[in-house]
Amino acid sequence: MNVYLTGTSDDPLSHVVQHPLLTKELHLDLLGGLLTPQGQITVLSDQIVVMLAGALLLAIFLPLFVRRRQDPTDEVGRLVPTGFGNLVEMICQYLRDEVAKPNLGPHTDRFVKYLWTAFFFILTMNLLGLIPIGSVMPLLTGLHIGGTPTANIFVTSTLAIMTFFLMVFYGLRLGGVDYLKHFNPGPPWIAPLMVPLEIIGTLAKVAALAVRLFAAMAGGHILLAVLVGLVLAAGSTLGLIKGLPVIVLIVVGSVAISLVELFVAFLQAFIFTYLSALFIGMSVNVHHDDHDEGHLEGAPAH
Repeated sequence: MNVYLTGTSDDPLSHVVQHPLLTKELHLDLLGGLLTPQGQITVLSDQIVVMLAGALLLAIFLPLFVRRRQDPTDEVGRLVPTGFGNLVEMICQYLRDEVAKPNLGPHTDRFVKYLWTAFFFILTMNLLGLIPIGSVMPLLTGLHIGGTPTANIFVTSTLAIMTFFLMVFYGLRLGGVDYLKHFNPGPPWIAPLMVPLEIIGTLAKVAALAVRLFAAMAGGHILLAVLVGLVLAAGSTLGLIKGLPVIVLIVVGSVAISLVELFVAFLQAFIFTYLSALFIGMSVNVHHDDHDEGHLEGAPAH
C-alpha cells in the first residue's frame, strides 16, 4: 500500500488529471493489463475524495432543504417549501414532467428517482470542479485534493454503464420478447445485418453518454489551464510591465470562460439526465410503440 504526498506543480494541467493518494499493488491480465497498466490500482485519489464529499453534501443538505416548509403549523403551509427547497422542488418537478414523463410514459415513477439522483450528483461534481481546491490544498496539506470527477472518462463511463444496465435489464423485464424484436424491426432474413447494427447502436448510446460529459468538462478545464500557462509565460518572458496588457486580456478571457463553464456545468447535467430518460424510454416502451402503431393502422380514416 502506497501513500502519495503531492506538492505544488508547474504543470498547468495538473488539476485536470487524477492524482492518486493511496494505491495498492495489483496485477490483472484482463484486457491485456489495461486495467492495471503499472501493476497497481488507485484506492483513493483527489477525484474520489471530491465524489465522496459531494455525495456527503447531497445526503446532508438536500433533505434539510426539502424539509423546510413555509409554516409547519398550518395545513397548507406544511405543503409549501421555502428557501432553497423551492429551487430543488422546481428542478425535480421539471425533470419529472418535462424530461421523464414524455420519454418514459407509464414508467416515469419507476425511473425518475434515478434521473433525479444522476442530475444532482453530476451537477454537484461539476460545480465542485469549478472551485480551485486543487490549487490551494497542496500548499496547505501537501496533498493534491480537488479536481472534477466528471472530467474523468472512467467516472462518466461508470455513470453511462448504470444507464445501460437499466436500459437492458428493464427492457427485458418490461418489454420481454418485444424488446428483443426491436433489434430486428424488418423481416427475419435481414436479421444478420440488423441485429449487429442495433447492438452497435445501443453501445454507441452508452459511449455518447460517457464521452459527451467527459469531453465537455475536461475541455473547459484544459482551456483554462492553457490560459493560466499563458499568463505565467507572459509574466516571465515580457516582464510584469510589458506583459501587463497581455495578462489583463487573458484574465478577462479566463473569467468569461469560467462563466461559460458554470453554464456548461448545469447544461451537461441536464443533457445526461435527458439522454438517460430518452434511452431508457426507448427500451422499456418498445411494446407500447408497436401497439400504438397497430392501433393507428386499424383506426378509421377521418
